[in-house]
Amino acid sequence: MFLTQIYSLRILSCKKAGSILREARDRVVSLTTDAKARVIACHGSDSVLELFMVLSEDEVQKKMTKKLKKAKKKAAKAQEDAGEEAAEPVVERMLKDEIIRLTNIKASSKIRWVDCLSCPGGELKVALLLQNNTVETYSLKTSDKTPAANKTSRLTLGGHRTDVRTLAFSSDNLAVLSASGDTVKVWNRSTLQVIRTMACEYALCSLFVPGDRQIILGTKNGKLQIFELASGSLLETVDAHDGAVWSLCLAPDQRGIVTGSADKTVKFWEFELIKDQGTTQKLLAVSLLDCTVKVFYTDTLKFFLSLYGHKLPVLCLDISHDSTLIATGSADRNVKIWGLDFGDCHRSMFAHDDSVMFLQFVPKTHLFFTAGKDKKIKQWDADKFEHIQTLEGHHREVWCLTISPNGDHIVSSSHDKSLRLWERTREPVILEEEREMEREAEFEESMAKGDVPVVPGETEGEAAPAGKKTIETVKAAERIMEALELYKEEARKMEEYKYACERAGNEVPPPKPNPILVAFGNISPSRYVLDVIKKVRSSELEISLLVLPFSYVPELLTLFNGYIKESLEVELVCRCLFFLLKIHFGLISSNQMLLSVIDELRTNTLSKVREIRDVMGFNSAALQFLQREIESKEDVMFFTDATGQLKEKKKKRRKRERAILTIA
Repeated sequence: MFLTQIYSLRILSCKKAGSILREARDRVVSLTTDAKARVIACHGSDSVLELFMVLSEDEVQKKMTKKLKKAKKKAAKAQEDAGEEAAEPVVERMLKDEIIRLTNIKASSKIRWVDCLSCPGGELKVALLLQNNTVETYSLKTSDKTPAANKTSRLTLGGHRTDVRTLAFSSDNLAVLSASGDTVKVWNRSTLQVIRTMACEYALCSLFVPGDRQIILGTKNGKLQIFELASGSLLETVDAHDGAVWSLCLAPDQRGIVTGSADKTVKFWEFELIKDQGTTQKLLAVSLLDCTVKVFYTDTLKFFLSLYGHKLPVLCLDISHDSTLIATGSADRNVKIWGLDFGDCHRSMFAHDDSVMFLQFVPKTHLFFTAGKDKKIKQWDADKFEHIQTLEGHHREVWCLTISPNGDHIVSSSHDKSLRLWERTREPVILEEEREMEREAEFEESMAKGDVPVVPGETEGEAAPAGKKTIETVKAAERIMEALELYKEEARKMEEYKYACERAGNEVPPPKPNPILVAFGNISPSRYVLDVIKKVRSSELEISLLVLPFSYVPELLTLFNGYIKESLEVELVCRCLFFLLKIHFGLISSNQMLLSVIDELRTNTLSKVREIRDVMGFNSAALQFLQREIESKEDVMFFTDATGQLKEKKKKRRKRERAILTIA
């Protein structure tokens, strides 16, 4: 652990004050202090918290006095042994004299975060957030010689200690089941309170038995566990498979269940229930590790279809309520929608930035939700093959989700140790607004990453625009748009004024100019637009024009034509003109209103560029003529002296380099 002192002068500087060694040898994960900056707490990736005390100036002086006395005694003893007069001992003040170790606190699990609070009477309270989703608090007396930390409380209410891997809704939409590596919990959806907590084995799949009085879990070691909700007791454990039970669903007749396991088998189980006439699904889909999906008839178990097209194994799938569609999500990050009549792939969509972990249809619809390792939940339309919306909120990978039977609620679980409840609102979802929000999010993300946009028609390579899309380029584009809006407003005012003059004569007063134009010295609106463009940094000009919407381009092209006619900043205007033509060539060439403007621009630009070229050529020839005249008059080469001095410096530098190489 390193501490530094910061001195705030005209220029901020940092100076190393010293080092304090921790007992642990791994890296520091977090470091914090109390409000009075008296206690320093730090921890690594283990379960040990180390506490240090920062001494006051009086305490440091007392410690230094004791240290000096010891040094004097040691020096006096050395003087007696050597028989010589020893020099006055010098004691150096070090960081370990200012910061001392208090104690270590051993938590019950790995520490994720820590905070501490100093209380009156020298009491210190420490709160630890642990990796198993619990909070522990400790207290100790800092005034004791050997402070000992006492655990005061442990918050274990509510959630799971490990990742939730399976979720299920009850048939009445009121209860939610969540199961993890050690417990299964039943929650009240409306109050978000835990109704039952039962110990179980590592659960991977689950469901409510029709009637919502029992639940069934499929576990990692191949067992089926049946629990009674009223008593919270385990009714039965069945050794179902030799491998992990990854899937569990009700049979079409609601009189049993079907399980799929890592032991490459699918098994059918029966139990006595009142028959539910509400289902017509007669197909069973099984995902295999060879990246295919096999579909069977549930009554005869005969093979029906084989679905292949994914590049990696299918991790989740679901069949629509009418048995016409099946949607599959894979580790290849794609979602495919298949028809169950012929097994043809209707559409393949890139769904997530990482593996698709869960997929489920909304009951009685062809809408479905997917969850991925990219921390997102997305809704899709299987008929129109459209992405409807994205639900963001989880901070880590989303493992699974479940949809209530009425489709009004979704519960999702994530590696961030949280369950999130989503409720459907009655507001309509406008896809254009969703797409616009996604584009804005992508734009902000690209600016944060510093991605450089590629100009249409060009490929990425070694040559690229000398800049990147940043807040400054966006602001520059906004200033150009504001200037163009001002120009349009002033042009509209002048047209209204001319029309009023034609009707009422010269008695109509002229319109007042915009205060911005007055502030810049009563310049014309067109000249104001040019001044705004001139103020944009040269390295940011192309990127700012790239951000500019096309609706402003026709007005700019008209203004550029006027600037070139008046010989105003021809080089700058040509640079902007050629860039806009390059990136908007298709839209400009297809606009009949702009053809005359482009034709006039072509003529005026060529003539003005020729004039500038002729002036530059004339000036270059004149300078060369003057150089020859001076050389002939002085009978000396114009740059002979300077060239000779440069050669001498190069010779000396080469000799010095050779000498250095010889010595080395």
